Amino acid sequence: MVKFITEFNYDELIEKSLRNVVYYALKIVEEQGLPGENHFYITFRTDYPGTIISKNLKIQYPETMTIVLQNQFDNLTVRHNSFSVDLSFGGIPQTITIPYDAITYFADPYAKFGLSFEKLEEDEPDNEDSEAAPKLQTGNAEVISIDNWRKK
Repeated sequence: MVKFITEFNYDELIEKSLRNVVYYALKIVEEQGLPGENHFYITFRTDYPGTIISKNLKIQYPETMTIVLQNQFDNLTVRHNSFSVDLSFGGIPQTITIPYDAITYFADPYAKFGLSFEKLEEDEPDNEDSEAAPKLQTGNAEVISIDNWRKK
């Protein structure tokens, strides 16, 4: 059932839309592989509900972990709320499952594109499923403002 709202939370709507960018990018890779030199850096919360990693990885990365989808990955499966992928860690193949809400950073360095998702401190959520609006992170990635596409 949909919760009744008394006002729009545009920050939450923007975050959901930006997480859909991650979903659709991964969906393209699932269907046709990575085009050209594109590759992804994905940082995620290992302690987020629904994240599935081995006990050894959980010990090594108790809070956050970054994976790279470039040359050596298999069985990318993109679902509505999460994705899973087979990667090799220390020569040992492992399947990991990552909910989109667990992602804190997504980047494609070749495209100079990156998204950073962070909770706003003043809006700490009651449950772990809701996060505040993402902040675009610069690093080596280009910050893309939606103002470029707004009608004036």
